[in-house]
Amino acid sequence: MRSVVFRGIDIYETEQSSGVIVSVGGQIPNNLAVPLKEQGAKILGTQPESIDMCENRQLFSQLMDSLHINQPQWNELDSIPDALSFATNVGYPVLVRPSYVLSGAAMNVAFNEKNLEEYLQSAIGMKSASIVVSKFILNAKEIEFDAVAQNGEIINYAISEHIENAGVHSGDATLVLPAQNLYVETIKRIRKISKKIAKSLNITGPFNVQYLSKQNEIKVIECNLRASRSFPFVSKTFNINFIDLATRAMVTPNVKVPRVDFNLMHIDYVCVKTPMFSFSRLQGADPVLRVEMASTGEVACFGANRYEAFLKALISAGFRVPKTKSVLLSLGPLNAKVRFLESVMLLQKLGYALYATSGTSMFLEQHGIYSTVLVKPSGTGTPKVLDFLSKKKIGLAVVVPDSMQNAESDGYKIRRHAIDFGIPLIVNLQQACLLVRCLQKSETEKDFNQITSWKEYLHRGHRLIEATAV
Repeated sequence: MRSVVFRGIDIYETEQSSGVIVSVGGQIPNNLAVPLKEQGAKILGTQPESIDMCENRQLFSQLMDSLHINQPQWNELDSIPDALSFATNVGYPVLVRPSYVLSGAAMNVAFNEKNLEEYLQSAIGMKSASIVVSKFILNAKEIEFDAVAQNGEIINYAISEHIENAGVHSGDATLVLPAQNLYVETIKRIRKISKKIAKSLNITGPFNVQYLSKQNEIKVIECNLRASRSFPFVSKTFNINFIDLATRAMVTPNVKVPRVDFNLMHIDYVCVKTPMFSFSRLQGADPVLRVEMASTGEVACFGANRYEAFLKALISAGFRVPKTKSVLLSLGPLNAKVRFLESVMLLQKLGYALYATSGTSMFLEQHGIYSTVLVKPSGTGTPKVLDFLSKKKIGLAVVVPDSMQNAESDGYKIRRHAIDFGIPLIVNLQQACLLVRCLQKSETEKDFNQITSWKEYLHRGHRLIEATAV
C-alpha cells in the first residue's frame, strides 16, 4: 500500500496537481484517501476523515447511533467467545464482516454456532481489529440510494430496489429502477435519512447508501462515499449524468451545482440491471448468490414494466428462455416451497411438465399438485435427476439452496449439473417467482417484450422538468 501511495505522490508532485479525486475508482482509491492526505495530497470532494468513518464499521455504526438512525444490531469482536455470546443474544443468522473490504470479501452469514465458530477460526482467524458481527435480517428487501451531494446537500438522487431479498451482494443483485414495490412512506424515510447522512459527513461528490426494509421499517446497512457500480445504470435510466454533477461539485465546491430535476410520474418505463456470471467456466463452482460478490459483468435493459425489463435483461445476460416446457423444482427450505406455490400453479396452467425432488414433490402433492419425482444424487432408484439434466429432458431448473450447502450436498450437485449441461438455472426464490410471471405474460400478452430503442423510451413522455427538491 505504501509503495502505491508513494507512486501516487510522485505523479501528484510531478504534475503539480491541484488535487486528487478518490471517489470514482472503486475501493482501492478509498483505501488510499487517508495515507494520501498524510503525504500532503489535497483530496477533492468528500474528505478522508468522512471516508474512514464509513469504511470503519465500528465508527460508522457509532455515527448512525448518534444520528438516531436504525441499523441491524452489531458488535465489534474481541474474541470468539464474545462473538458467540453476541450471536446467541441477538439470534442467528448473523453477518460477519471486516472493514475496508472489496466486493464483500471475507464476509459471510453464519446460521448457527458451529458455522460461526468455524468461520471465525478459518476464514479470518480473529486477527483483524475491525471485525463486526451484526444481526442478519431474513426476508428483508434491500434498497439502494445513489446520489450526488455538495457540501452536505443532496443535488440529485435515485432509489432502486433489489429483486432478491437481502443477503445477496449488491454487485450480484438484480436492480429495478425506478423502484416498483416500495411504500410512499418508505421512500420518504429513505430520503430523510440520506439527507441526515450527507449533512453529517459533509459529503461532496458521489455516494451510495444501502438500506434494509421489512414491514416498512428502515435500517441502514452501509454508506459508500464513492461512485457505486450502479451510477452508470441510474444515469442512463434517468438520462442524467450523475458523474458530471459529482465532478463539478468536487472541483468547484464554492460554486453551487444546480440539480437536474425530473418527475418520476413522467417516466413510463422501467430499467433492470442484472449480473452476468462465469460459472460455466469455473469448474466446480457452486452457482449460488451470497454476500460475497461472484459476478463478472452486468447488463441493463429497458421495458414497459418490470416484467418486460427483467426478462430482456436475463436474456441479454445469457439466460435462455426454456424451449422444452418442463421444469425441475428443488425448493430447499419450507418457506421457499410455500412462497413458490402460486408460481407452481401458474407453471401448471401454462402447460409445463413438473418434475421435483422428493421433499418438494411431497409438499406439492399435499396441495393438490402432481409432479414426477426425480431421485436425488444421494438417493437410490430411478428416474435420477442428474440423468434428466444430462439428457436435457429439463427445460428450466429452479434449485433454491438450503442455508447450509457444501460440495457434497444434493443441491450443489444438481445446480452444478444444470450448469455443466447448459440447462437454464434459477437459484433465487424472488427471481424465480418473477420469471414465472414473465413466462406467463410472454404467452398471454400480445405486445409483451417489444424491442424498443433507448431514445424511444426517453421520448415516451419522459421530460426533464422542475420537481420538488429532496
